[in-house]
Amino acid sequence: MILSPLWLPITLAAALFQTWRTAMQQKLRGQLSVNAAAVVRYLYGVPVGALLLALYAALFGGTVPSLGWAFFALCAAGGLGQILGTNLLIMSFSHRGFAVGTAYAKTEAVQGAILALLLLGEHISALAWCGIAVGVAGVLWLTLAGKAQPGRDLARAALQPAAMCGLAAGFFFAGTSVLVKAANQEVPAPDPIFRALVTLVFTNILQTIMQGGWLLAREPQQARAVLATWRSSAQVGALSACGSACWFSAFALAPVALVRAVGQVEILMTLLFSHFYLRERPSRAEILGALTVVCGVVLVLLGR
Repeated sequence: MILSPLWLPITLAAALFQTWRTAMQQKLRGQLSVNAAAVVRYLYGVPVGALLLALYAALFGGTVPSLGWAFFALCAAGGLGQILGTNLLIMSFSHRGFAVGTAYAKTEAVQGAILALLLLGEHISALAWCGIAVGVAGVLWLTLAGKAQPGRDLARAALQPAAMCGLAAGFFFAGTSVLVKAANQEVPAPDPIFRALVTLVFTNILQTIMQGGWLLAREPQQARAVLATWRSSAQVGALSACGSACWFSAFALAPVALVRAVGQVEILMTLLFSHFYLRERPSRAEILGALTVVCGVVLVLLGR
């Protein structure tokens, strides 16, 4: 596969938007339930995604082609995978294992590489595989450093309910990446970024229908709250759409494994946000973990 040089800056932008969206979404935690907060990302993301698609088409050309059932099935499966992954991650927190659950969910980079190899036939170099492993190790260290669960007990922690939910979340997130890329390939258009934006819009629409329908049936009051908080919710939706547009575009331009591995810099951006915005000083363990993640990303880039 010939890599476009655009995949790297687009992946970094995706990580930045995701970090920003997560920070903004914290403001909604006291106003919306878990399901309502998730619906916000998709409902308010649809018009932003449609606007991005329209602007891109106006600048570079392209019209939405006729789309087959395979495309919609892949979009629905990928969208559902993201919903299930998010819910499983939240379930891991309920087992009093925030650090462990988050750490194991971050194995999505390795799981994504394996799934892409098996389902899409994406092959990467041995050096890139090594970089993925180093990066995941750094993320695990960063997530667990200074927490009640020390890094040396990581294997034993795998038997905890929080870890099992985290691993399952990572699997569904990784599966979403692969399914989204497969959906991109079903769009009969020559421009990979245009294909990615088409996939984004329809995936968000299907996610809004799926989780929005669940919300209406189970939490009708929260459905009204989603509309009442439109000012904050619209910002979250816009950032989510921009981040997903970048992720989907990166998947279209490069192997899933490389995108997910470099995307781990999201945790470094979170540390920088904490340091410069919240004035928190990183610990030695966090600095060591950050350097390990950087080393992993460098190895991935050298082996691409």
